[in-house]
Amino acid sequence: MAGISSDVIRGYNDTMILYLLFQEPSYAYEISKQIKAITDEKYIIKETTLYSAFNRLEKNGYIESFSGMANGQKKKRTYYRITEKGKQYYHERCEEWELTKEVVEKFMIPPIG
Repeated sequence: MAGISSDVIRGYNDTMILYLLFQEPSYAYEISKQIKAITDEKYIIKETTLYSAFNRLEKNGYIESFSGMANGQKKKRTYYRITEKGKQYYHERCEEWELTKEVVEKFMIPPIG
């Protein structure tokens, strides 16, 4: 299997980002690395997709950005943190996923062997 199609997973980029920000504030490159690691490299989020998601999430009030410096770094970065509204949205997305999975699985043939 070659990985997950970006078309299939597109609607869940926000959920993955919010999940990671639920753990702690972070910055784009770190979030990208975490998604890659957590999915065992089955999904690698493109930089443009990531920044589009950040812009959309911030515009909707689900995350907020702030400047900060990582340990040992000399350059400021833009960090993101989840808001209370974002936490609520994340939980809604998780509920929606359960329903989506239930519906789609009705059309899946179990693997042979």
